[in-house]
Amino acid sequence: MSIQQNTASSAVSSTTSKLLQVLTAVALGLFIVGFVGFSHVEAMHNAAHDTRHANAFPCH
Repeated sequence: MSIQQNTASSAVSSTTSKLLQVLTAVALGLFIVGFVGFSHVEAMHNAAHDTRHANAFPCH
């Protein structure tokens, strides 16, 4: 019975870890996009703008 509990616990732990990683990546991405996209610092805005164009991502 102990082996089954360890396996189930490991599966839950793995799922929780993956979910935490995804949520952290989403939060970081939204922070970066929001911070750079709405920044009044011209250099940051231009760097983000040039990066979007370099990746063929339409921005306007």
